[in-house]
Amino acid sequence: MNRLTKLFGFNPNETTVRAEVLAGITIFLTMSYILAVNPAMFSELEGMPGGAVFTSTALAAILGTMVMAFHGKLPFGLAPGMGLNAFFVYTVCLGMGYSWQFALTAVLIEGLLFILMTVTNIRESIVNAIPVNLRYAIGGGIGLFISFIGLQNSGIIVNNDATLVSLGEITHGPALLAIIGLLITGFLYAKNVHGAMLLGILITTLIGIPMGVTKFQGVISAPQSIEPIFMQFEWDKVFTLDMLVVVFTFLFIDMFDTVGTLIGVCTKADMVDKKTGRIPRLKQAFMADAIATTFGACIGTSTTTTYVESASGIAQGGRSGLTAFVVACCFIVTLFFSPLFLSIPSAATAPVLIIVGMLMLEPVRRIDFSDYTEAIPAFACIIMMPLAYSISDGILAGMILYVALNLLCGKFKKLTPTMYILAVLFVLKYIFI
Repeated sequence: MNRLTKLFGFNPNETTVRAEVLAGITIFLTMSYILAVNPAMFSELEGMPGGAVFTSTALAAILGTMVMAFHGKLPFGLAPGMGLNAFFVYTVCLGMGYSWQFALTAVLIEGLLFILMTVTNIRESIVNAIPVNLRYAIGGGIGLFISFIGLQNSGIIVNNDATLVSLGEITHGPALLAIIGLLITGFLYAKNVHGAMLLGILITTLIGIPMGVTKFQGVISAPQSIEPIFMQFEWDKVFTLDMLVVVFTFLFIDMFDTVGTLIGVCTKADMVDKKTGRIPRLKQAFMADAIATTFGACIGTSTTTTYVESASGIAQGGRSGLTAFVVACCFIVTLFFSPLFLSIPSAATAPVLIIVGMLMLEPVRRIDFSDYTEAIPAFACIIMMPLAYSISDGILAGMILYVALNLLCGKFKKLTPTMYILAVLFVLKYIFI
C-alpha cells in the first residue's frame, strides 16, 4: 500500500485496488472508440494509412495516461481528442487545403506552448479564475454532453434536417441493444453491484451477438508501423498568419475542454480542496496533457487531451493514478489484441455514458439559483455544452455572460482582473476565429 501511495497517490481510506482496476477498465472501454474513429477519420487524408494512425493513437494514449498516472496521480485517461481530430482533418486539411504535415506542425507548436504555459502556471491561474457556481455548472453541462454522446453513439438520437435531432429506430438494432444495456447497467448500479458498469458493457456486448450488432473481428493483430507519419513536419509555413490561427484554435479548444473535464469530474468526485476550492495536482495533470500532445504530434496524431469519459471510472470508485495506470495498460494490450476490443459495439458502452451523465448532474443543485447573475451564466454553460457539442463553448458562454451581467448590475467586487481578461479574449475568439 505504501508503494501504491508513493507511485499513484493511492489512499486506502478513499478506495480499493479492486475499485481502481475496475474503474480503469471501465474508462478504457468507454473511450476506446477513439481507436476506431481516429484511423477512419485520418485515412481520408492521402499518406496517412489507417493502421499507422491506429498505432500512433494508442501510443499517444499510453504515454499521456502513464504520465497522468505517475506524475498527475489522478484517475483520468488521455487520448487524441474528438472534435480536435475533426478540426485537424476537415477544417485545416480538407477545408483550408493545408497538408497533414502542416497540421501536425501546428499540434507540435501547441503542445510546446502548453508545456510553457503549465510551467509558468498560466493554465492553473485560468482555472482558479472560474467562479464557483460556473464550476458546478461545468459538471452538469458535461453530464448532459456525455449522455448526449451516448444517445448518439447508440442511434437512440439521430440527425434530423428539420429539427436537428430526433428519436431513432429504437425497436431494433443498436438503439434497442443500448436500451437493453441501459436497463441491465441501471439495475446493477442501483443494486450497488461492484463493477456494475464494466459488467453492463460485457453483458450488453454478449447480448448483441444474437442481435447481429456485436460483430466478432478476431483476437490478435500485430501493430502496424508508424514510419509513414513519424516526425512529418512542415517548417516553411511556421511564421504565417494561417499557422497562428490554427495553433490558437487548437490551443483554445484543448485548453478549455481539459479545464472543463478536470473541474467537472473532480467536483463530482469530491476531489476539490474544501478550503481553497482548488483541484489537487492540477499543474501535473496539465503537464500530462501537454507532454502527450507534443509526443502525439511527433508520432503522427492530433491533439491529445483528457477524456470526459473518465467520469465513468470516477463513478466506479477510481480516485488515484492507479486507475490511469490500468487505462494505459489496457491501451498497451490493444496494440496486440485490437480486433477483440474493436468487437465491442458503441451500443454496449452507450448505457454507461448515459448513466454517468446523469451522475454528473449532481453538483448543479449547489448553484445559487436565487441570484440571477450567477444562475443565468451557469445555465448558459450547462445548456451550451450539449447543444454546441463543445465543452469549451459552454465555458466561454458562461464566463462571458458572468462578466457582462455582473458589470451591468454593478457587482464589480465579484470580478477579478483575470475574469475581465478572459472575457475579452473569449469575445475576440468568436469575432476573429
